[in-house]
Amino acid sequence: MDELETLTYEVTGRIARITLNRPERGNGITLEMPRELAACVERANLDPAVHVIALAGNGSGFCGGYDLVASAERNLEGVADAEAPAGSPLDPMVQARNHDPEGTWDPVVDYQMMSRNLRGFMSLFHSEKPTVCKVHGYCVAGGTDMALCCDLLTVEDRAKIGYPPARVWGVPTSALWAFRIGPARAKRLLLTGDSIDGTMAVEWGLASEVAPAAELDERTEGLLERIARIPVNQLVMHKLLVNQALYAQGLHATQALGVFFDVIARHTPEGFAWQRLAAEKGFKEAVRQRDYPFGDFGR
Repeated sequence: MDELETLTYEVTGRIARITLNRPERGNGITLEMPRELAACVERANLDPAVHVIALAGNGSGFCGGYDLVASAERNLEGVADAEAPAGSPLDPMVQARNHDPEGTWDPVVDYQMMSRNLRGFMSLFHSEKPTVCKVHGYCVAGGTDMALCCDLLTVEDRAKIGYPPARVWGVPTSALWAFRIGPARAKRLLLTGDSIDGTMAVEWGLASEVAPAAELDERTEGLLERIARIPVNQLVMHKLLVNQALYAQGLHATQALGVFFDVIARHTPEGFAWQRLAAEKGFKEAVRQRDYPFGDFGR
């Protein structure tokens, strides 16, 4: 815990605070982040002084999704060495995300990697103690996989929230959109790749609190303090009770499908074409060309 690379952890009073800490990369998700996240959640659950876990992000936004520049541009040399030593369970990243489309591909290799990431995110959902995510600036793509695993969201009114990779090269592995906002609204977002702001997130039932940026910290702290007043045993029982309803609705089966679909999405003809564009023109230009027809690039 003293060697965290992607986030920070501290306890203040009855609140354990986990903060994504890669602001220079928009808190982009690496292979290490979900594992560090799970370790911090477990530490909070084992700490009898902690009643509630707060998740937030440093910098201009909560999380911009996976840090995909290297993999989309097919420039993973060194990434495997830094994040997945040869022979480790994470070594398949290069094969899974950067293989020659003319060659063979084992989807289970990719599934193993992405399902491990999902388990890290779902530590927030499975946590015995409640989790509250504060969203400012932006929460998009893989960042939503993390945020939606939390029990409650507080959001900046102008924050951008959505899953743009639905347009090409991605499917949400947490598969929680339909459970959180209902099937019709989930389809509205995923069939367009559009995003919503924080005000609409509250209207749609995705978030419980909304505030302007200058007031978001105060609103979030107020909610955390109210939760922290409740005995831990009560918090654990009520969270388990509510989560059981989602398990009964087939959440685990839906997530298994979501992870495999995410694997497939990166290996479709359109997915390969988009990655080829990223390799030739750069990731930012590939995103621009993906989003420009929808009129929302750079928003």
